[in-house]
Amino acid sequence: MVKELSYLEECIYNAMNSQFEKLLGLVKNQSLQEGINHTLVPSLNIFKSSNTTGKLHTVYEPSLFVIVQGAKIVIINDKKIMYDSSSYLISSTFMPVSGKIIEAPFLSLQITFTFEQIFEAIEQFSIKPQKITDTKLAMSSYEMTDNLLNCVYRLVSLLNTPEDAKDLSSLYLKEILYRLLISNNNIELKQFAYAKGNAYKISNAIAYMNDKLFDNLQIDEIAEYINMSVSSFHKHFKIITSVSPIQYIKKQKLQKAKSLMLSENMDVSGASYYVGYQSVSQFSREYSSYFGVSPSIDIKNFKEQWSGTF
Repeated sequence: MVKELSYLEECIYNAMNSQFEKLLGLVKNQSLQEGINHTLVPSLNIFKSSNTTGKLHTVYEPSLFVIVQGAKIVIINDKKIMYDSSSYLISSTFMPVSGKIIEAPFLSLQITFTFEQIFEAIEQFSIKPQKITDTKLAMSSYEMTDNLLNCVYRLVSLLNTPEDAKDLSSLYLKEILYRLLISNNNIELKQFAYAKGNAYKISNAIAYMNDKLFDNLQIDEIAEYINMSVSSFHKHFKIITSVSPIQYIKKQKLQKAKSLMLSENMDVSGASYYVGYQSVSQFSREYSSYFGVSPSIDIKNFKEQWSGTF
């Protein structure tokens, strides 16, 4: 019995290795630039780096991350998550994070999804979300499975058949969400599927905050919007995102300002006022505190390192 199980496990291991090699080859065959590569598959981005990096700050949207080459560390306050091609990372809401590529060359897939797509998958596959009362940090890493890897490969393979991408990408994405939702793991994703839970309320708060990011948002206003007390809102928001609501708003504004300076060529003054700062000097101080360097130097360095992205 033991020999039979070992043989079965060896077959599964070999099959996964074969499928992974096919996935790696498929990604390498794409014409990729350094940095983020948006693809013709709506939910799929590919990140490429030929070198290891220092700490990079960003905000992850709800996504599945699969490394096909190299390794990375994601840092959320005092928690570090290291993952590579043997595992995957799940981020089930908008998360301000830092990350370092620790092994290169590096290739990573980002498969994005929305809460609406989660609920559509739950309804289509008749999944019954379990009652979850405890909230968890909305990010973790798990060992890659054969079923999930096969789903990911099917989605990425649409890069070779662009005529199929529009019709099949949503179907393959639902299959990926199905695999994540029925897994014994992925509590980070499942907690948002329980419509009466605290995580679901926080997801609504985050959507509200992102939609009104440049308004003068008040914490009691947000708490009232999701029908939570201010203290409960603070508590569960920080558990899920690792930052306070005020910190979240500030980091999102700074990320948006950086994006505007990179993609729209806005100057520091224009970007700071656009995201709601009344003082350019205050913006520069907070930007430097968050990114570790002044806005002008950061944008110059970023464009030099990731010139292909822009």
